[in-house]
Amino acid sequence: MEAWGLGMFMLSAGLFTTLFEYPASPVHTGLADPGIRRGLIGLAMGLTAIGIIYSPWGRQSGAHINPAVTLAFLRLGKVARTDALFYILAQFIGGTVGILLVAVLLGSSFTAPPVALIATVPVSGGEWPAFAAEFIISAGLMWAVLFFNSRKRLEAFTGLAAGILVALFILLEAPLSGMSMNPARTFASAAAGGAWTDAWIYYTAPVMGMLAATEMFRLLGRHTHCAKFYHAKDKRCIHCGYEPSDNQGAHHHHA
Repeated sequence: MEAWGLGMFMLSAGLFTTLFEYPASPVHTGLADPGIRRGLIGLAMGLTAIGIIYSPWGRQSGAHINPAVTLAFLRLGKVARTDALFYILAQFIGGTVGILLVAVLLGSSFTAPPVALIATVPVSGGEWPAFAAEFIISAGLMWAVLFFNSRKRLEAFTGLAAGILVALFILLEAPLSGMSMNPARTFASAAAGGAWTDAWIYYTAPVMGMLAATEMFRLLGRHTHCAKFYHAKDKRCIHCGYEPSDNQGAHHHHA
């Protein structure tokens, strides 16, 4: 499910980015303003993230679709080590398969510049601004997830908040680093195209940013119930042991 989740995200990202950024695309020709195009890509990706999080499979696995998210929940003791390992492996595999699928479907319009397999590389300002930007947006996303997730009235909207942030980050931050926030997402594009430019940024900054937000969350004495973006009442949970038949017990567990 985690492999499918990031695979679908990469498939969607590849298709929408090609639609808007491939020079011969009628949409690209019709929308001359790169900011508007980026905003629409952001909207598409935000909606994709929300769709995956609230989908039946997203509800089942928790829809981390990002090794940095899984590591943050591992730090909080909400994911078993073995589960974390397999989640992360699945994310890397799923993301790469998603990218390769788009490459097969769209060919050179996707693989050649400017789309270039939607590789995340520092854009304007070089590697350190890109690193700082990735750190900040990753910390911001994780903080929002934990903030919503730890409040009974807000927890159902965690996925919505995450999707809105993804859309905003693509619009505002992508010009600095390409907006990755996700080591597996960067790996997928890099592995498919062999472009490893400044890849270290995307393996370190998202993980450090999300763990920093997690530490701050712990220092403030806050607690999140579970390692899921959306905790469905009809899905068994491998993280917190919730069983759908045990509604009453789970209610007490969450209280």
